[in-house]
Amino acid sequence: MHTTFIAPILGLLVVAGCQMTSPTVHSDASAEKDAALLGPVSELLGDWEMPDEGGAPFHAATFAMTAGGSAVREIMFPGAPQEMTNLYHMDGGELVITHYCAAGNQPRMVASEAVETDDATVFHFQLDSVSNLRESHDHYMGDMTLTIQKDGGLRQDWRSYDREGNLTDPVTFLLSRMN
Repeated sequence: MHTTFIAPILGLLVVAGCQMTSPTVHSDASAEKDAALLGPVSELLGDWEMPDEGGAPFHAATFAMTAGGSAVREIMFPGAPQEMTNLYHMDGGELVITHYCAAGNQPRMVASEAVETDDATVFHFQLDSVSNLRESHDHYMGDMTLTIQKDGGLRQDWRSYDREGNLTDPVTFLLSRMN
């Protein structure tokens, strides 16, 4: 007997709950900023290696363009049980990396500039947020320095936060292009 009233009310609740807020339009977005920040990362396309603990080279990363050229996907340790993905893209005037961690959380880190030195382009990504952080996770990535060396090498210095919010010492990966 009340179903005539319940169906329209449920319909309104569903519609109201699914309303989107207006998207943010970034006034600091520009083709020049995209080229300065995402451009150097897009030049990393291809396969990269680094030495294992015994010194033998192994396939450590693959970089590829995705999303119509608006993002770069990095697969770390492809095919390994600890395979992870990093997605680099612009958000307004900042370069964002979302790290899809083997731990199961997804830190989002942001770099506002690329620092040019005589021998490298350096990005320092700092924590913006982290999704899917669970009580069982003892750490989450939150700081990464990406150094694109002009001699063709690549360096990544990763630091994570422990559960008390302290940054750990960096873990460094030195990569070179695979032939």
